[in-house]
Amino acid sequence: MFQINGLALGGGGGNNAMIAGMKLVDWSKRSKSQMQLLPRVQAKLNAITGVQAAGFEKPSLPGSPTGFPVQFVLTSSGQYRNIDQVTDAFIAKAMQSGEFAFLTKDLRYDNPQVLVTIDRSLAGELGISMADLGSNLAPLLSGNYVNRFNLNGRSYKVIPQVPDRFRADPAQLRDYYVRDTAGQLIPLSTLISVQTRVTPEFLPQMQQLNSATVEGVLAPGVTLGQALQYLEALAHKELPAGFSFDYAGQSRQYVEQGNTFLVTFGLSILLVYLLLAAQFESFRDPLIVMVTVPMAISGALVFLYLGAATLNIYTEVGLVTLIGLITKQGILIVQFANVIQETEGLDRAAAVQKASSIRLRPILMTTGAMVFGAVPLILAAGPGSVSRFDMGLVIASGLAIGALFSLYVVPAIYTYLAADKSAARAEPVPEASR
Repeated sequence: MFQINGLALGGGGGNNAMIAGMKLVDWSKRSKSQMQLLPRVQAKLNAITGVQAAGFEKPSLPGSPTGFPVQFVLTSSGQYRNIDQVTDAFIAKAMQSGEFAFLTKDLRYDNPQVLVTIDRSLAGELGISMADLGSNLAPLLSGNYVNRFNLNGRSYKVIPQVPDRFRADPAQLRDYYVRDTAGQLIPLSTLISVQTRVTPEFLPQMQQLNSATVEGVLAPGVTLGQALQYLEALAHKELPAGFSFDYAGQSRQYVEQGNTFLVTFGLSILLVYLLLAAQFESFRDPLIVMVTVPMAISGALVFLYLGAATLNIYTEVGLVTLIGLITKQGILIVQFANVIQETEGLDRAAAVQKASSIRLRPILMTTGAMVFGAVPLILAAGPGSVSRFDMGLVIASGLAIGALFSLYVVPAIYTYLAADKSAARAEPVPEASR
C-alpha cells in the first residue's frame, strides 16, 4: 500500500500497483474534492491488467491507524490451512453482498519453498556424516559467510556460494556429488529427496490465536459501521465452530470509539444537568430546560438519515456541542418564568406564557446568531472542508429545529413540572415576624 497526496492505494494477491505520472495539484488549483477524484483513481487501477488494487481515503485525524478501512480478523486455534479455507469462503460470501469494492486477506499461501529431506540411514551405511552433507549443501542452498577479509580498510564477508544459474532448479542437485569413506563420489540425489511446496509469507496471530485478517475497501455509499455490522452478522452465521472474530486498525478504533461515544454523550448530559441544577438551585427546572436536547438531536439526525452526512467523529463532536448550545433556549424561558411567578404572583401557565412572549426576540436572536455562526463551516472549501461541513451541518440543523420545537414544548412541560412559586408568594406573613 502506498499514498498519493492523501489517497492510499492498496493491492491484494501479493502485487503492488503503481500509477505512472499521477499527482494531485495544490488545493488552490483543485476544482474537485478527494472523494470526487477517488472514482477516477479507481478507474485507472482497474485498467491495470493482472493487478487487484483499490483506492481509498486516508484517515483525516493524525495518529489514526493506517491500512485498509475494513480489517476484520478471524481467529482460531486450528491449523492455518483450515483458517485459509474458511477465510476464502468468508470473503466470497461478503463480496456477494455488494457492500465492498475490494476484499483480500493477509494470510496467503503464495511463498514457494523447497524441502530437502536427507536419507540418514543410507548416509550412515555409506559412512557419510551429516557434517559432510551440510558442508556440501551449504554453498547450494544458503548464503552463510565463513569468514571475513580486510580490503582497503574495510571488512567484507566471505560467502561460498554456487552461482545462481547452477542452483536455480532443484533438479540440478543430481549434478553434485559427495565422497564416502572409500573416497568414491556419490550423487547427492541418492541421499536426499527434494519436494516443492507453498507456505504462507508469515503466520499472523491475534490475541495469541492463529488468525487471518479480512481487509478491504467499502463500496461507494457504504459506511464503515454498515460494513462491520454486516461482517459481524455474517461471522455469526457462517463461521464454523472454534472460530471467533475481532477487529484491527481503523475498524477496531471505530468499534471502540463507538462504545465510548455513548458514555461521553451521557456524561455530557449529566454535566449540563448538574450545572443547571446549581444555577437554578433546583432539580426540576433543569429537566424542563433539557427537554430541548432530544428535539435538537433528532433535528440533527434527520440530515444524517437523509444522507447529507455520516455519523463520524466530527458529527459526534457536533452532537456533544449541541447539548450545551440548545439548553440556552430553555434557560431564557424557564428563568424568566420563575421570576414572573415570584414578582407578579402569576400561576405557572400564565407566567410561562408571558415569559415566552417577552423572551421570543432574545431566543430568535441567539438562535439565529449561533446558526449563522455555523454557516461558514457548511460553506467551507479547501483541505478538511468535508469534516467542517459535517460538524457545521449538525450544529446548524440541530439548533434551528430544536429551537423551533422548544418554543412550544418547553412552556407545555413547564406547566406540569415547574414548582408553583406564586402560591408561596401569596402566603400571609406570620404575625410573629411582623
